Amino acid sequence: MSIPEGSFDIVVIGAGPSGAVASALLKKKGYRVLVLEKEHFPRFSIGESLLPQCMAFLEEADMLDAVEAAGFQFKNGAAFSYKGKYDYFDFREKFSEGWGTTFQVQRDHFDKILADQAQQQGVEIFYGHMVTTFNSQASSVQLSVQTDQDEQYEVTGKFVLDASGFGRVLPRLLDLNLASNLDKRISIFTHIKDNIIDSRHDREKILISVHPEHRDIWYWLIPFSNGRSSIGVVATQEYMTNLSGSSEDKLKQLISEHDMLGEFMQASEFDTPIREIGGYSCDVKSLYGKDFALLGNAGEFLDPVFSSGVTIALKSASLVADVLDRHLSMQEPDWEVEYSVPLKQGVDTFRTFVEGWYGGDFQDVVFSEAKNDRVTSMISSILAGYAWDQENPYVKDPSRLQTLAEICRG
Repeated sequence: MSIPEGSFDIVVIGAGPSGAVASALLKKKGYRVLVLEKEHFPRFSIGESLLPQCMAFLEEADMLDAVEAAGFQFKNGAAFSYKGKYDYFDFREKFSEGWGTTFQVQRDHFDKILADQAQQQGVEIFYGHMVTTFNSQASSVQLSVQTDQDEQYEVTGKFVLDASGFGRVLPRLLDLNLASNLDKRISIFTHIKDNIIDSRHDREKILISVHPEHRDIWYWLIPFSNGRSSIGVVATQEYMTNLSGSSEDKLKQLISEHDMLGEFMQASEFDTPIREIGGYSCDVKSLYGKDFALLGNAGEFLDPVFSSGVTIALKSASLVADVLDRHLSMQEPDWEVEYSVPLKQGVDTFRTFVEGWYGGDFQDVVFSEAKNDRVTSMISSILAGYAWDQENPYVKDPSRLQTLAEICRG
């Protein structure tokens, strides 16, 4: 069967983490769910360091066992380095209840596991199928679809979820895009055979490093379980444009300028093409409409610095499944109160910390020598993805971060 047959309750655009989890949760509720994915899996994707909060959503979707069996790199925290300083947060020592460990994953493998699990649960997924138009009707939505085999067809559903990530299908088709208030940045990255034997390197943590001269330039090093790592650097578009050479030249030059990373990378093999993403921060006018909702990066993406993307995506999938179930059951949920506001609460928490990172406040907290264990556990919870825990004072009032930074500097 090359194209879907019949009509569907829900059509999901995109088979990434939010699409796979949302479709599985809705299938469990008894709906006929169709997922249309433009690419073919496995396919490369960025966002490889999961946060512990993700584990609860994977468990909710009955996908956790498959992920745990896949042999991904165990992760228990986040480490930071800057001008010879090194510190870390252990996610097992956090304020919020819930998972304190997770994995660092190659997304091609991870995303395929989730999509395969959704299919095994009865979700219909079609790869190489691209949504080209969205036509809202009185009681249904009609989508035009084009396949990579040059087939064109129409599919009908009662509701559409956009889980297309950076493809942002519905924001583009429905003119929902808004410019982000975050500065435009570029990330250059690749996968390497890392060959790191330095005893300071902790493979169970992501390492986030700050450039010695420019505090708004930072690096990630995400170890995988097979002796490989993801390595990348983020800087403003202006700064990156003014550097000479190819993307690989720029990446290697910036790595060499950091003491610890430069030493770690001495024997590393850059054996994979260098990739570059720019202008990724984005926002939308609304996360929902009469017959659609946006999930994860299709709605808003902040910045990769705290690896919040997959967590926000899975949180949106969990939230939307319950609200959409009530919507299709004619219970008339309040999408603003029950979906948009709760999702944005966590996003805004992350936003405060992202802005604090680039503004220097959060870096001053991270590298402070005078730390309070209880406050550290609260910060650790947010870095672990628990950005919706209103019991945490730094979630309830994220602006407390600025006061904390002043104390750390004092």
